[in-house]
Amino acid sequence: MKTLINNIVKQLKDIQNEQVWLNVNFKKKLDLLNENEIFTRPIPTLHSVAELISHLTFWRQEAILKIKTKKGLLTDESEENWLTIEQLKIIGWNKIKSDYDDSLTEIIQLLEQKDDSFLNELYFDTDYKNYYNYSFLIEGILHHDIYHLGQIGMLVKLIKAK
Repeated sequence: MKTLINNIVKQLKDIQNEQVWLNVNFKKKLDLLNENEIFTRPIPTLHSVAELISHLTFWRQEAILKIKTKKGLLTDESEENWLTIEQLKIIGWNKIKSDYDDSLTEIIQLLEQKDDSFLNELYFDTDYKNYYNYSFLIEGILHHDIYHLGQIGMLVKLIKAK
């Protein structure tokens, strides 16, 4: 049975560019900004949208590794977790966004090959130094996306207010 997996996949897709109850998604928010604004920190202590999208990609790529190998390599302290704006500008917004989109496609493809029993299988989490079931990871990725979508919404308001 794939009821839970299909529901998670639908939610991952929906918050990217579909109609959801909260009437906001990543596409709607990202489309409001130009490339210069994507790299803007409206308040110096906040991350830019580019930093957040890169950060989300980092954790999705780590989740993909965990799905494939049952263990990860990276932690919150990994340098790649928060690349600087200077590093991200060198990479460029098109590549950052493409990597983000590709990571979503890959995690969805991996999940679509699984059934609901996969969610109860265990993997080793290098950040928490313990074994967890995959539902912890996959639901965490979804929660993480939604959390940062809210931050992006606030950044858009602050950037557009200037």
